[in-house]
Amino acid sequence: MPCEGCMERDNKSTDVTMEFLLLGFSDLLCLRVLIFLIFFIVHLATVAGNVMIFMAVVMEPSRPPMLFFLCQLSVIELCYTLVIVPKALLSLAVVGGSTISFLGCAAQMLLFVALGGAECLLLVAMSYDRYMAICQPLHYRAVMSEGLCLRLAVASCLGGCAVALGLTVAVFRLPFCQPLHINHFFCDVSALLHLACTQSYSPQLPLLAACVLLLLLPFLLILTSYGCIAAVLLHVPSSMGRGKAFSTCTSHLSITLLHYGCATFMYIRPKSSYSPARDKMVSLVYTNITPLLYPLIYSLRSKEMRGVLRKMLRRKKIAQLH
Repeated sequence: MPCEGCMERDNKSTDVTMEFLLLGFSDLLCLRVLIFLIFFIVHLATVAGNVMIFMAVVMEPSRPPMLFFLCQLSVIELCYTLVIVPKALLSLAVVGGSTISFLGCAAQMLLFVALGGAECLLLVAMSYDRYMAICQPLHYRAVMSEGLCLRLAVASCLGGCAVALGLTVAVFRLPFCQPLHINHFFCDVSALLHLACTQSYSPQLPLLAACVLLLLLPFLLILTSYGCIAAVLLHVPSSMGRGKAFSTCTSHLSITLLHYGCATFMYIRPKSSYSPARDKMVSLVYTNITPLLYPLIYSLRSKEMRGVLRKMLRRKKIAQLH
């Protein structure tokens, strides 16, 4: 049964004029300034780190496949934070939360899911690259050509956009209960489904389908790739050789566990376990901390990335001297 105060979908005031109120962290008034400063500093560091990696890879004349994928990952993370953080900062600056239009909320959700989905699919492409490098080293350069890398990158983006569009349309066709207060700092899927005026589980089905397509299936493919890699490494006689081969996978594995761990905790669960306070804290890590950790992980653990960054800094020093 629909709840009292629902906004019917045929209501003339719905789509264009309807507004949501993002409550953000309005329940933590005494910590608002501190949270704002932390958000802002982390956001600047995230933007700087991802821009630095993007520029370093773009300036590199010969880019191996992993660096090409890493460049795309940096662009996704940069866009990801720009979609979420500015509105979150505004909700902290304004007492009582900030408003967002119906179309603005839909656009934010669409971009958020599309970028997150593209990242899930891109991590699959990166695991395939590691599989080819370790399990099929003689065919690696022939198979992982620039054309294939480009097709995988485009397919990741198109796949994420297709699933995001379907999920966003399904969510925003639902009637929403008054008052239109979203207890979150952005238009998250779970928060909007909690606002829907329905007691059935049918609104959860599009989210479940999106989780299967963007989380479960990609994660199974990644596990398959690493299962094959582990099987090959077990037959390597030298422990030094095994360690050297596995070290090329540690950065990708770290990012995969971070991304899928947070996303699984957020979206693969029953509606009854929804907790606004807990979701906001996990989302805080998911949308602010992990995009900052990605450049750090790759800069510290990837020998190729460290080499590219050193070249960029060397060129910068030479340019300053001249």
